[in-house]
Order: sequence, then C-alpha cells, then structure tokens
Amino acid sequence: MHDPPLVLAVDDTPENLEILRVRLESQGYEVAEAADGLEALDRARELEPDLILLDIMMPRLDGIETVRRLKQDPELRCIPVILVTAKADTKDVVLGLDAGGDDYLTKPFEHSALLARVRSMLRQKALHDKVQEQARDLAEWNSELEGRVAAQVSEIERMGRLRRFLSPQVAELVTASGEQVLESHRREVTVVFCDLRGFTSFAERSEPEEVMGVLRDYHACLGALIKKHEGTLERFVGDGLLVLFNDPIPCPDHTGRAVRMAVEMRDCMGPLSDTWKRRGHELGFGIGVAQGYATLGPIGYDGRTDYAVIGSVPNLASRLCDEAEAGQIIVSQRVFVSVEESVEAIPLTHFDLKGFHRPVPAFEIKAWRHS
Repeated sequence: MHDPPLVLAVDDTPENLEILRVRLESQGYEVAEAADGLEALDRARELEPDLILLDIMMPRLDGIETVRRLKQDPELRCIPVILVTAKADTKDVVLGLDAGGDDYLTKPFEHSALLARVRSMLRQKALHDKVQEQARDLAEWNSELEGRVAAQVSEIERMGRLRRFLSPQVAELVTASGEQVLESHRREVTVVFCDLRGFTSFAERSEPEEVMGVLRDYHACLGALIKKHEGTLERFVGDGLLVLFNDPIPCPDHTGRAVRMAVEMRDCMGPLSDTWKRRGHELGFGIGVAQGYATLGPIGYDGRTDYAVIGSVPNLASRLCDEAEAGQIIVSQRVFVSVEESVEAIPLTHFDLKGFHRPVPAFEIKAWRHS
C-alpha cells in the first residue's frame, strides 16, 4: 500500500475526473488520472495503484476489456477495480464483474457511497498486501530454515565421518576449528596397537555370525575405553585396533593416558576372554605401545579418506603387540621412561622385530600405580 493510498481514476470525461480527484483528495487520498483504457493499463503498470476507479464507456478500449486485461496480468490482477457506469440497466455491470471487477458504482454517484466503496476496497487491498508480505516473510524464513537445516545436515554428516576415527570431543573440536587441523604434519605421538590371540584360527573354524558376535563384544569393550581416554581410533585391522594419542589435538601426558587405557583394556578383556573360553573359544588379548615422532594426515582418494599415522612408531607398536602373549602389555623403552614413576613393570628381553635393524628393548606393564 502507498502512503497515502494511491487511487487511479479512469474516465474519458475531464469533468468526471475532476470531481473524483477533488472528492478523493479531500479525504487524504492521492489521485492519478487516465483518459481511456489503454492509458489506464500503462499508468497501472507504472504506478501500481492501490485502487482503480474505472469508467465502462470509453473510446479506444472500454472498461470491460480494460478490467479483463488487468486481471489477466500477474502484476496487476490483485489491484481492486470499482466499475463506474452511467447506464440504468445492469448488463454492463454484470459483464464487468464477470470480467474481474470487484465492485461498481452508477453515475451520478453519491459522495458517501463513493467513499464507502473506496474505503472497503482499500481495506481489502491492505489485507491482501499484508498477506503477501507475510507470505514473502514466510518464504524467506523457510529458505533460511532450509539453508540452516542443510548446513546442520552437512555438519552432522561431517561429524559422522570424523567420529569414525576421532573421539567425540576431538571430532567436535575439529568441526569447530576446521579441517586444516587434519592436514599432513609431523608430531610426537603415542600409539597403542592391540589384537586378539588365536583369532585367525577361531575365524576359520567358526560360523560368520559367531565371529561377528565376538567382534561386536570386543569392540564394545574397547570402544568405551577409547572414548573415555579421548584416544583417536586410527584404524580397524580385522581384530586389531590402532589408537593414537596427542593427535590431531595435542593432549598433556599422552603417553600416560595411553598406558592407563591399555591397562584398563587388559582388565576389561579378562572377563570377556573367560566368557569366550566357556563357549569353547581360546581367544587372548595382547597390547603393544610405542612413542615417537610420526607423520600424520589424510590418506585415500576422492570419496573415501582416512586419517593415518605413518612411520616407525605405529610399526613398532604393531610388532610389540605381535610379541605380546595373552593378557600382556609390552611397551617400548621410550614409553617406559615416560611412565616409569607411575607403573609396575618388568624389563623383557630385546626383541628382533621385522623392519627394525637392531634388537628393540621392551618392558611389560604389570599395573598402573595411580588412579
């Protein structure tokens, strides 16, 4: 709506236009004029008035055809039209209303009747404009909401991908900080590698459903502890798990945290191993822990990417795990030195490990002294 409301008066008689202009302007309305239907169409497109007072009998283009064209134009069809006729019969009025007119007046019209119909049509126009404005606002809100939902869905999907190998706390921090924290870099880390003793032979002689049941129990037991200690699950390797500490987000005392988790894993797996044994499955659990500098970052291809630790540290943790017997935690010398004051440990023989040119000193962790 214009402020004040704009009325377009259309009549081929200048005297009639003058009467309409004077009466409407006296009520505070703004008035524009047109002398025939063609001019009315042009002025309506130019001004977008709030109401059109349209004479029926005019040269070039009469009021009935004019209102028909107005209502066929998507930009103009919502402007209310009051038809004005000097004829006594109602034929032209009926034709005009059928063509899309909203109301009518007969000449000579009373001042009060004119103003009453104008006010009525302008109220309808104001209501229509308000509804249109609300519809636009609603469309904008819906669009904004759709954008937010799409962004949240994308964020959830991204979080889901991150949670495949990061703890929830780390995944949320990575999401907040951006994936640049996952770019390739070098850092000191502690790596825990663990797997089941006797799993290969068990899998060969057991039904797939039974194997998957054992893995579910196994992963549930260890997964809760990985989450508790905020480790980064770097990979599953069959029955093996590689858990990373101090990356992608640095954490204090990462070696101590890794060893505490390893001890709790061993303690958690004890009752589970006993349950499997009662079912006839001879499955033990061993752990290897190593500390040192490694290269870390994403590996893979478009559509399938993992976060990996590369270097001798994960290899050493895996080789120490291979040497561990059921229920044994074997750590490298650097790990032992980092946690020596907090653990009960015994030295082991030096191991000749594949991929390492010299014998590797190692220690067995018996217990963690402090809570």
